[in-house]
Amino acid sequence: LSILFGTIEFGMIMYGREVVTNASREGARAGIIQRTPAVTAGEIVTVVTRYLAGTGINPAQVTITVPASGGGTGTLVTVTAIYKYPWLIPYLPKILGLPSPLSISMTTTMRHE
Repeated sequence: LSILFGTIEFGMIMYGREVVTNASREGARAGIIQRTPAVTAGEIVTVVTRYLAGTGINPAQVTITVPASGGGTGTLVTVTAIYKYPWLIPYLPKILGLPSPLSISMTTTMRHE
């Protein structure tokens, strides 16, 4: 049973990692669009939060960081999302010596169009 539940837990961690990766990618995509006025950091955070809303991951467990960018052509837009994964099986991190909650950090950088 421990192997079965450990496999399920590992799958949920990988699912959370992929969702947070895609959310940070969507935020970076939203940030590189050329428009007047330029896309703000708050709008990028909103895009990431909306993406997370329908995935089963609580957006409150994800810290989103968007450094201020110039918004000019050729500048970089970086979106960092840190997901605090809540273990489904509370004894598992104690057995494996892992932190609880587990921090999963994803960073996406794209060049402004």
